[in-house]
Amino acid sequence: MPQLLGHAACKSAMLRVADALEVLRGKWKLAIIVSLLYGTKRFGQISADIPKITDRMLSKELKDLEINQLVKRTIHNTFPVTVEYSLTEHGESLRGIIGELHQWGQKHRDHIIARMQ
Repeated sequence: MPQLLGHAACKSAMLRVADALEVLRGKWKLAIIVSLLYGTKRFGQISADIPKITDRMLSKELKDLEINQLVKRTIHNTFPVTVEYSLTEHGESLRGIIGELHQWGQKHRDHIIARMQ
């Protein structure tokens, strides 16, 4: 029986991780979120932060992040119209996780480089 409980807990954990990865899947979503962790930005500013992303892909990914309530799109009534993107409170909740990924990425890079020497 304990083995079955362990299996159920493992399945449950994998489901939750899969849900998170589904929301963040793709080449660009995390990069967009990292860009917005540095503050509210306009489309062109986000594009400048992320080399090689096309405007079409950035637009699509921003819409996906908005649908998942991680990014807020604010339209200012100016001439010409100004559109800004920022992280929602829910999006900001990824700050710690991305910080951990950053630290792990640096450790991993150091580990691989040390092994190559």
